[in-house]
Amino acid sequence: MKLTKLVIASQNPHKIEELEQILRPLGIEVLSTKDYPELEEVVEDQPTLQGNALKKARYVAKETGLPALSDDTGLEVDALNGEPGVYSARYAGKRASYQDNVNKLLTELDGIADRKAQFRTVVALVYPDQEHVFEGICKGEILTEEKGDKGFGYDPVFKPEGFDKTFAELDSAIKNDISHRGKAVQNFVSFLKR
Repeated sequence: MKLTKLVIASQNPHKIEELEQILRPLGIEVLSTKDYPELEEVVEDQPTLQGNALKKARYVAKETGLPALSDDTGLEVDALNGEPGVYSARYAGKRASYQDNVNKLLTELDGIADRKAQFRTVVALVYPDQEHVFEGICKGEILTEEKGDKGFGYDPVFKPEGFDKTFAELDSAIKNDISHRGKAVQNFVSFLKR
């Protein structure tokens, strides 16, 4: 089945823009849940990233009748036993801002030498009659202070392996190429090309 149109199950403008940049060259018309204001917001209450990604994509595919693409991403910090993980977006509380989450993370890691971490993204593609899941991981470390003003979320404190800059300092094309979401979407794109 050739994919010509899909709905990104997200309201996050940064995420939508990132995915559009990757999918547009493939000739795929990209819509998002912003194009369907009647859709309800899906509560991310599953215990895993995969569970949340599938839940969102299933709902949007069912309601729109179009293939839906959704993802869930977690920052997994070794010294915090994999936290914030599935709770990354609401680490500092339900209505927490990106800054609130970063501040809580830096506070939790204060004085801890082992700052190894990884971003993990699970992307779910749901058609009316089939489902596919793709994963991407980017290993790195959490810095002690924020650097850079690009990107969003934990980007100013996450330095990917092999780089001397944070995600928030890297050019978006480089970030899209090496990031967890970029890798998961590349796995998705490879699947489409097959």
